[in-house]
Amino acid sequence: GFMPMAVQAQLFRAENLLIVAPLNATDLEVIESRGQGPRGIWCAAANYVLTHRIASPEGRLYIKTPRGPSVSGAGRIGVVFTTRADRLASAPLQSYSVSVRQAGMGLPVVHAYQFCKDYIIDPKDRL
Repeated sequence: GFMPMAVQAQLFRAENLLIVAPLNATDLEVIESRGQGPRGIWCAAANYVLTHRIASPEGRLYIKTPRGPSVSGAGRIGVVFTTRADRLASAPLQSYSVSVRQAGMGLPVVHAYQFCKDYIIDPKDRL
């Protein structure tokens, strides 16, 4: 689809080739593609955060808007993440399963970035 050049120039391609669209200083959208499951989406978000230094590796990354229609216009389906818990609509959640379907779910940036190591896609990790 058509996107203004300004938006296109800011798009970030993560290590696992997913596209990340910055929304503002603390929020970003990972565009789902290439059969990547939740771990791949968290990897791309963390890769962006660390590359652009918008949070420390010890900081946390939260799902602001769960998996759904892209808000940035950069793709069909996306997940919006934020580095600021105070930007969430409800209280942050602790979770032991890695999902992209629950607003408020948070992981340490460094933990999410570990998922970039598993390039072999686990069949259980599909959405």
